[in-house]
Amino acid sequence: MTSFMLLQAGGAAGGLTMMFPLLIFIVFFVFFIYIPQNRQKKQQQTFLDNLKEGMDVFTQSGIIGKITKIDDKTVRLMVDDKTFLRVLKTTVSGEYK
Repeated sequence: MTSFMLLQAGGAAGGLTMMFPLLIFIVFFVFFIYIPQNRQKKQQQTFLDNLKEGMDVFTQSGIIGKITKIDDKTVRLMVDDKTFLRVLKTTVSGEYK
């Protein structure tokens, strides 16, 4: 009977050691993937909210242009003399300097 009790106690400790790698993975995921991704998302949203006419910007596809008009969901870019493109506001990646 004593050996049966020892086997049961060993099984419980084994379960905790099996969960340790899972806990390490969850902590890794939160600190190295989830938090930086949320920070980047907030920075991009702040940038999109602060777009102004006359800014030189580039899109995700590499188009460079000057903002001439901003609507709710779209932005009109002047890419050359008398050449305008209308792109989604969410595709504007950053300011071109």
